Amino acid sequence: MPTIFKTILLLSISNIFMSFAWYAHLKNLSQKPWIIAALISWAIALMEYLFQVPANRLGFTVMSLGQLKILQEVVTLAVFVPFAVIYMQQPLKLDFLWAGLCLMGAVYFMFRT
Repeated sequence: MPTIFKTILLLSISNIFMSFAWYAHLKNLSQKPWIIAALISWAIALMEYLFQVPANRLGFTVMSLGQLKILQEVVTLAVFVPFAVIYMQQPLKLDFLWAGLCLMGAVYFMFRT
């Protein structure tokens, strides 16, 4: 499997954990003290980092830092939209599409040769 696809896979897994660490406490732990939510989020974030650090190290072997960052943002949006709609039960809005189109422009400028 090409390095960029391995990077995308690892970043995708990382972003699933990141979405839960950052936002799931709003749904599941809203009645708990914030410190409990923070500690649980930190535990989930550890899993995020166990995928994110290798993804960035691997990706940096074939991409510039700027390219890696933009790729991360694209993966983040691709993971966040289904998370927001399915798990957090937020409405699907055209704003996600517009944000995605803006990111496509960023991808173009960062990856053009």
